[in-house]
Amino acid sequence: MRRCLSLLLALFLVLPAPAVAAEAVVSAADPRAAAAGQQILRAGGNAADAAMAMMLALTVVEPQSSGIGGGGFFVYHDAATGAVATVDGREKAPAAATPERFLTPDGAPMGFRDAVAGGLSVGVPGNIRLMEAVHAKWGKLPWAKLFDPAIRLAEDGFVVNRTLNGRIAAMAGLWKDFPEIAALYMPGGTAPAVGATLRNPALGTLLRAVATGGADAFYTGANARALADAVANAPRHPSALTLDDLAAYRAVERPPVCTTYRLYRICGMGPPSSGATTVFQILGMIERFDMAALGKDNPDAWHLIGEAMLLAYADRDAYLGDSDFVAVPVAGLLDPAYVKTRSALIATDRSLGRYEAGTPPGAQPRTPATPGEDGGTTHFVAVDAAGNVATMTSTVEGAFGSQLVANGMVLNNELTDFTFAPEKDGAPVANRVEAGKRPLSSMAPTIVYDPAGRPVFAIGAAGGKTIIMQVLKGLVARIDWGLDAQQAVALPNLYFSGTALVVEAGSPVEAMTPALKALGHAVITRPAWGKANAAGWTAAGWAGGADPRSEGVALNP
Repeated sequence: MRRCLSLLLALFLVLPAPAVAAEAVVSAADPRAAAAGQQILRAGGNAADAAMAMMLALTVVEPQSSGIGGGGFFVYHDAATGAVATVDGREKAPAAATPERFLTPDGAPMGFRDAVAGGLSVGVPGNIRLMEAVHAKWGKLPWAKLFDPAIRLAEDGFVVNRTLNGRIAAMAGLWKDFPEIAALYMPGGTAPAVGATLRNPALGTLLRAVATGGADAFYTGANARALADAVANAPRHPSALTLDDLAAYRAVERPPVCTTYRLYRICGMGPPSSGATTVFQILGMIERFDMAALGKDNPDAWHLIGEAMLLAYADRDAYLGDSDFVAVPVAGLLDPAYVKTRSALIATDRSLGRYEAGTPPGAQPRTPATPGEDGGTTHFVAVDAAGNVATMTSTVEGAFGSQLVANGMVLNNELTDFTFAPEKDGAPVANRVEAGKRPLSSMAPTIVYDPAGRPVFAIGAAGGKTIIMQVLKGLVARIDWGLDAQQAVALPNLYFSGTALVVEAGSPVEAMTPALKALGHAVITRPAWGKANAAGWTAAGWAGGADPRSEGVALNP
């Protein structure tokens, strides 16, 4: 059985060549973005510089997923101090937002897809203020230098790949109501062919303005007016996002959330991200099991991961939100005694079948309420020769965000990450809409430290709420199963629908379906998904990994 599964794994994964182990590495979901990071490292920049250049380049070449019209989370290991820091560049709800924002006139929650397109879903973008904070604290090269690769891509043009072609083609019907984005990405009325060249001169002009004028050139003046006008005059759900909303936005450096797992210290992003808290809770629940002995080809290992996943997501839906607005019991959710009680619910020979939120220490009574979360987003990693490590997840939320464009940039639909119903069972929902609030996220940029305190692995992913499981899988693959960065991100993914396990079609885990069903699981098969990027330390230096399900690559300087 084990030999058959190994053969299936070999057939399932056609791995891209990993970056050769070296002192430095970058990895991104698009080769042009990885090349931008590589260029910055070659010019003498550090990991923070490279990450910001990749974020800007992805604005141009991956507009369906991320960019300066959206936000992100940044995690950084500073080699000079040995400290890990996190920066929250998550979008905010405008001052006009109320808890009833996504309710229909009769008080029912709007349909998710209806809410996405148009002005109602747009939050104040955070990525440029995040970049400002990162560059001020850790940047090495001049601010303007980091814009060079993105400006060149916008003005000289870039080649349409299969992913962008497919995403544009899928938007043809919707874009009949959004002529501005259609004119930009569907000139002539059809999706540009794979291999065609696209240019975005308006975005190039905006990037030049911000390169010269700093972050204020984005959040005030002409660009702020263009952004506010795009939301106010949206073809659907015109809304108020004001000049004051934009001018007031600041990225926030927050304390990292850290845990230990088998002697390794692992750090990530706290609320309003649920990523680190949920990933770490799953790790804590499976730590009592000998995952290394079970191995990646054993259905029992995936059963244990699946049970811990369902328990942790139940807690996530009940307790996570923006800690500036609600009390989020992060310490309680990760409290060893509490995690032990949750782990005790997991049996090795059967599924639990019912997965409800627990009561962690310090938690206020809550009713679970699951927000919608789309599957856009992107991730990138940079490590420099000095030992600095940057890992960042960036997003405009769904495919092409709100479908609105201002100065060539796609505007996010991040506010649909809020829970639409503001109350449940008479109690306020933690992730309900409120003015100035940041919506809950699953983004999970993560850094792993070995027992000697050295960073040895950095990872993150894209894909809505599946991000948590892509990162979790990568951490288990690295720490328990001894896989390198490329092998770790390439492993099959596991998720859930209701209480059923969702597995990738054609993968070794799909072949385990009979064994998982024998343990009491319902199993659903879906086409392969995943978009993770990572970098890991090896005996020869750092090597990158890029998800083979994406067009990403890892490059050395």
